[in-house]
Amino acid sequence: MPNESSTIVQRLWNYCNVLRDDGVSYGDYVEQLTYLLFLKMADEQTKPPFNKSSIIPKELDWQSLIERDGDSLEVHYRHILESLGKEKGMLGVIFRKAQNKIQDPAKLKRLIELINNETWTGLDIDIKGEIYEGLLQKNAEDVKGGAGQYFTPRPLIKAIVECIRPEPGQTIHDPACGTGGFLLAAHEYISKNYRLDKEQKRFLKHNTFSGRDIVDSVVRLCVMNLYLHGIGGEESPIATGDSLISDTGERYDIILTNPPFGKKSSITIVNGEGKADRESLTYERRDFWATTSNKQLNFLQHVKTITKINGKVAIVVPDNVLFEGGAGETIRRKLLAECDVHTLLRLPTGIFYAQGVKANVLFFDRKPASEKAWTEKLWIYDLRTNMHFTLKTNPLRYEHLEDFIRCYNPENRRNREETERFRAFTYEELIQRDKVSLDIFWLKDESLEDSENLPPPDILAREIAENLQSALEQFSSIYEELENR
Repeated sequence: MPNESSTIVQRLWNYCNVLRDDGVSYGDYVEQLTYLLFLKMADEQTKPPFNKSSIIPKELDWQSLIERDGDSLEVHYRHILESLGKEKGMLGVIFRKAQNKIQDPAKLKRLIELINNETWTGLDIDIKGEIYEGLLQKNAEDVKGGAGQYFTPRPLIKAIVECIRPEPGQTIHDPACGTGGFLLAAHEYISKNYRLDKEQKRFLKHNTFSGRDIVDSVVRLCVMNLYLHGIGGEESPIATGDSLISDTGERYDIILTNPPFGKKSSITIVNGEGKADRESLTYERRDFWATTSNKQLNFLQHVKTITKINGKVAIVVPDNVLFEGGAGETIRRKLLAECDVHTLLRLPTGIFYAQGVKANVLFFDRKPASEKAWTEKLWIYDLRTNMHFTLKTNPLRYEHLEDFIRCYNPENRRNREETERFRAFTYEELIQRDKVSLDIFWLKDESLEDSENLPPPDILAREIAENLQSALEQFSSIYEELENR
């Protein structure tokens, strides 16, 4: 990160620590910064050399905010947030359900001055984007805030995008977009690898990217993140809503996504006697192969539906999607037959902010109807066995994924070679496995063979905790199913 951006991140972040004493969380702080940054940048656009007409009504703009202080400032700021939340387009998305979380007018004034002292529009797009990404990363690192569930490790995203190789003119969608990491990495890849003409640049800015997320505050952060990176216009490319509710009819060339972890979708029903009963939330979708309350299996089916014929998909899935019986088996059989499921990356533990997750990246291409199964071989890369990562002391870096990219061979997927960590399994082998399980591993765990090869105690303890948590989740889902019978 350039010094200029890291200095600003540090300055903004140091002030967050002051607000922590007032009970303002990291997430709340980044949200307030989003509102204020947007107002400041909209104000800068009205001045030379831009001289654009303001998209924000005069009585609600940045100038109306910096003129006030004390209680008058706090009241006016609340009025701005409430009023702009009713506007259409990007304005409405960013300010939807917005609330002021900084109750002390003096501290609010100080934050406004902090932002007012920088000329944000004058900063290079990369620097602006990095400043915001830096803040989102810090927010994700805040274990107590829980925002990490919306943050996929950036080195992993970069590697996935380099395998998928998006091109100008393609449409790219993320149905669980979080703060927009996949969309930004795809934008950067296209910008750096192609010389774009004027029309391609316009398409890249306004028509290439779209996404959805169920959480208002996350959609807000994503829209702002894209905006600071030069993506989108007055209309928001991101919508708030549950992607799984229905098939909107839209189809995309590329789907890149990491749906939220947590296996079950459920709602609480209160009966006439006041007793609460948890009921599994199942999505009745005609386009789905199977009905299930397993959220990840539903996302897998949804992603298949919204991909164009010959479109590409990369989706992060937890281990249970690879081996679960019942609906899981039905979905895997159908997926292998109707799509070309060509690559599976088994991810190491300790790389996600959401703990206890064993995950994989599944790569497949959607194909037209055919009597013959489209999957010929599934190539599996094992980055998990004997690999030990932690978020702080030994984080996953891009270089850890370079061998996988080499093996994936994006230039020519038909020309791959097996290595110690990379193996191919034929369609016939896969469908003969119990429950068509794709949970396949072959490397020996060295720590089981030789006590001298044990990882450090902290990593060992974390892996034990993750295994226990994973087992508990499976037990609780079995218990729920038995209870609902």
